[in-house]
Amino acid sequence: MKKKILITGAGGFIGGHLTNHYQKRGYKIICVDLKKKKNWFQINSKLNNVVADCRDPIVCDRLTRGVDYVFNLACDMGGMGFIENNKALCMLSSVININLLKSAKKNKVKKFLYSSSACIYPSYAQKDYKLPKLKEKDAYPADPEDGYGWEKLFNERMCRHFYEDYGLEVRIARYHNVYGEYGSWRDGREKAPAALARKFAESIHKKKNKIQIWGDGNQIRSFLYIDDCIKGTDLLFKSKFRDPINIGNDKHVTINKLVSILEKITNHKVERIYDTSKPKGVNSRSSDNTLVKKVLNWSPKISTEIGMEKLFNFVNSEYKKMKNEI
Repeated sequence: MKKKILITGAGGFIGGHLTNHYQKRGYKIICVDLKKKKNWFQINSKLNNVVADCRDPIVCDRLTRGVDYVFNLACDMGGMGFIENNKALCMLSSVININLLKSAKKNKVKKFLYSSSACIYPSYAQKDYKLPKLKEKDAYPADPEDGYGWEKLFNERMCRHFYEDYGLEVRIARYHNVYGEYGSWRDGREKAPAALARKFAESIHKKKNKIQIWGDGNQIRSFLYIDDCIKGTDLLFKSKFRDPINIGNDKHVTINKLVSILEKITNHKVERIYDTSKPKGVNSRSSDNTLVKKVLNWSPKISTEIGMEKLFNFVNSEYKKMKNEI
């Protein structure tokens, strides 16, 4: 018999894609999110879709009863603008993971995946533009992104201790800037790829060629397309590896380069207006994939150019729908 999976944050970006991945493979799935169903990015009508608040321990006890596997992707998060201005909200997501871990132990869940983030890496390790790649061991001494990064790092430790003290099999994915279709692109939580895709769509439809860029555009990032993310997550979950591991792209670009990629995709040249008063995040962040290649034999397959074309086509289509509805 196929195992029963609980996916929290199933109405979110990665959660929605992960739900569809396992549904296609015949698993029984409970999809949970705090948002009203009309606000879920994707909703699979073949599954049990539940609106519930996992900050309530009674809810977590009920949801994990009879479940084999838990994928916890539920948290308050977004792009740099959101996490810099909502530190308390981000840290309150700790309550979700603590409740789910306790309930997983109580109800004898076999395996538990926690979605962590590259925001756990210390600021002092992300200043050098020449050395952007971050290894898992670079997490300590700790100095993560204030708020969101501390919440993720704390819960990595919680997962570790639930294995050490109670034997709960845990898997910890450190995601690096995952992007793609069916995610935030205009609600204030969008990350750089979706935000820039939206700005290009607006520029094209309004016949204006100016694009605002947060920071000076020289900040370095690596972006992981959602299909690669789901493949890496699945391999990690099936593995015996319990420590935190990077699930990211080891090929990085500057934000300026990302704009250039969109110019080529759209055949639309823009004037770049830099706003250095906006949050730009760290100078330099990319994934070192040495460990994940060794442990999971996994590497991203989809280039930033191909992934951004897919994302732009999605955002542009959604933008057209929005304009037609007004």
